[in-house]
Amino acid sequence: MEGRRWWVQARRVLLVLLAVVLVAALFNVFGQRPHTSIAAAPRASLKVYAPVHARSGVVYAARFHITARQDIKDAFLVLDPGWAEGYTVNGLAPQPLTEADRNGRLAYGFGHIPAGQSLIFFMSLQVNPTNVGHRSQNVELDDGETHILTIHRTITIFP
Repeated sequence: MEGRRWWVQARRVLLVLLAVVLVAALFNVFGQRPHTSIAAAPRASLKVYAPVHARSGVVYAARFHITARQDIKDAFLVLDPGWAEGYTVNGLAPQPLTEADRNGRLAYGFGHIPAGQSLIFFMSLQVNPTNVGHRSQNVELDDGETHILTIHRTITIFP
């Protein structure tokens, strides 16, 4: 029996480590609980509601809420490649009027947003199983080619 005493200690350490990981998961350390990022400018405000931590294989929806304080003639949401790289884009709602590339970034055009009006755009995403690591997910709001504001955000993807 004395030769097996180390095994009892090793088993206790492993159980404590497992408990620590489970408690961390309960506190959303590895989770996908959405986080709201906000930016405001004199012409408009933008809120992005999406996780900053996710796990491989997870499906989630990102919400982009644009509020125009002044007329935006040709609203564009310009997303960093981190919004699509290693993801499957399952759906967009409402469908953008235009979809384009701006220097390797995704550009979704929504047309005119009158002053005092809002647009809410949803993007359904699934994290691909091989997508692990840290990615930039900046979001830019433009009026045509004119920059209005930017939200700087990142996402960490766990295996």
